[in-house]
Amino acid sequence: MKSLGLWYGGDYYPEQWLDRPEIAEKDLEYMKKAGINTVTLGVFAWSFLEPEEGRFAFEWLMKEADRLYENGISFIMATPSGARPKWLSDRYPEVLRVDGARRRQLFGGRQNHCYTSPVYREKVGSIDLELAKRFKSHPGVLMWHISNECGGECHCPLCQQAFRKWLKERYGTIDNLNRKWCTAFWSHVYQSFEQVESPSPIGESMVHGLNLDWKRFVTEQTADFARWEIESLRKAGAMQPTTSNFMYDYEGLNYKRYSREFDVVSWDSYPLWHKKKEILTARDNGMQHDYMRSLKKKPFLLMESSPSSTNWQGVSKLKHPGMLELDSLQAVAHGSDSVLFFQIRQSCGSSEKFHGAVIDHYGGEDTRVYREVCQTGVALSSLEEIKGTTVFSKAALIYDTENRWAMEDAQGPRNLGLHYHEAAVKMYSAIKKLGLNVDVISTEDSLEGYELVAAPMLYLYQGGIEEKLKTFVQEGGQLIMTYWSGIVDEWDNCYLYGTPHGLMDVAGIRSMEIDGLFEGECNHMVPALEKGIEKRYECRNLCDLVKLQGAEAMYVYENDFYQGYPALTRNRYGKGTAYCVCADAEQALYDDLMETILLECGIEPLISGKLPEDVEVTSRSSGRKEYLFIQNFNKEPVALSPETVREINGGELIFGKLSGKDAIGGYKTLVVKRELRG
Repeated sequence: MKSLGLWYGGDYYPEQWLDRPEIAEKDLEYMKKAGINTVTLGVFAWSFLEPEEGRFAFEWLMKEADRLYENGISFIMATPSGARPKWLSDRYPEVLRVDGARRRQLFGGRQNHCYTSPVYREKVGSIDLELAKRFKSHPGVLMWHISNECGGECHCPLCQQAFRKWLKERYGTIDNLNRKWCTAFWSHVYQSFEQVESPSPIGESMVHGLNLDWKRFVTEQTADFARWEIESLRKAGAMQPTTSNFMYDYEGLNYKRYSREFDVVSWDSYPLWHKKKEILTARDNGMQHDYMRSLKKKPFLLMESSPSSTNWQGVSKLKHPGMLELDSLQAVAHGSDSVLFFQIRQSCGSSEKFHGAVIDHYGGEDTRVYREVCQTGVALSSLEEIKGTTVFSKAALIYDTENRWAMEDAQGPRNLGLHYHEAAVKMYSAIKKLGLNVDVISTEDSLEGYELVAAPMLYLYQGGIEEKLKTFVQEGGQLIMTYWSGIVDEWDNCYLYGTPHGLMDVAGIRSMEIDGLFEGECNHMVPALEKGIEKRYECRNLCDLVKLQGAEAMYVYENDFYQGYPALTRNRYGKGTAYCVCADAEQALYDDLMETILLECGIEPLISGKLPEDVEVTSRSSGRKEYLFIQNFNKEPVALSPETVREINGGELIFGKLSGKDAIGGYKTLVVKRELRG
């Protein structure tokens, strides 16, 4: 990617203001003052680029691109496929999606198109080709932004045909499909691939193998559509890198698979700041940053964020003073090479007219938000040397999309909510509290190089994950497993002869039953080994009843008919140790367990000293240089330990300053440059 330092700016829609040239001039003035060096163009501009079929109008876009570049602002050029023009839907209704109930949708919204439709692919390919012809050699083009927040699914006849073709390639014979999908249950056996339909609320929805494969197919078809767009650009000679903006904790696509189509991962981050303790929101948001970074194990882009509030969340909460910079620098700390906003100028009408922007409806520079945007621009310009550096992690969290798909469709043991995401955040938070970087990976990733792996609710096995985990522990790794793990194979068929499948010897346990708890019901975990310890942890939702087969019980259940059964176990295996948290325990259990593991194993954190509750530490590195980010998510100053302060003073403080001698200011960030350890 071209070097501009850290990219700063956001989505810009000059097509909304073509009849107001003075607006464009004022926008340029404000962008330059704010230190903005990057904008995204053309995301929803198709109706302006091709107002009628085959009649192209690129003059306005070329003029705007030239004007921006001449003033020191480069751009990410988007393909406009996320929202098509009305003439396209009217003339070619096959491009409109069909929902699960087999109803053809009307024109409207965005991402309401069929990825399979040959007509839609033809028209998208045509506009992409014309875009690329005109901008492939423009010096201002940084990269290509493919569509926008891709997602959703289509059940039209074209998609049904494509699904059957995909199934035939996957299974070869219908008998093989029937075996893998366990269609013998309820006598749902297929005689041919032509009989297979996608899941439907008015048809088949109880064959879990079908549901799982349909989701896989939707990902493959979306990826194929993105590949089609990229090939259209390449045919015209546009060779700049590509990206597409992913979404928060999105379940509609397997991003691990989808990300293979792009050179760079980017995502849109809109955390709900000020709804609960900021550090809790920061942990959840940080996990998503690390997930996006880990998809390719290299820097990502923060493609969208809001300078103030959104307008589409339940409550449009303003970012308090200082939060904009803190939020932006958290993305950079976790591996982003950009801070980009939606949007540069606030639209005056339609769906997102009240969404936050750099320039609001008032249009002046004397606003709190604009001042903070300028302040953030100064911060980013002082950290230019960080661009391109990577994040090295000793710890990994396995958070797998296909595992989630299968688990949440499984019909048991708790249809009121399995709380997979919440369990993952608890494990992630416990590791981050100890001052470690964390990769958030899938079951297909390698475990080499990690010292600690957390694997919450690993219900579905694929990619040989059980063998990788066994080798990891055998060679000295620390594994933390949980309840509801090793239950099914990649077709969501239950393993026979005991669970967790393939890891009963590693964990030293066998799961016998699992109890689903009602809302409001809880149990407790109490010490089993050490007398006199008063610690007691609450657990809810799911309690796994396990039999010890070599492991030792560290904690046991306090109540119910399984009082005294193991609730937290530990098993030495090879050179490493496997722990199993047998119930959905409270955060404190994970905090204490992770601290015990790190002390016993000597895993070194990023910085010495106990971290305050509201402080997060993350690092990026390049060669022998490490950049340590210390962020305070409390609005008030927080005192740091003497050991932490000593390490800060031992490096080069390149951003921020201590509050007094030993504190970090409220909503403040410190960046320390030092020699990489180890």
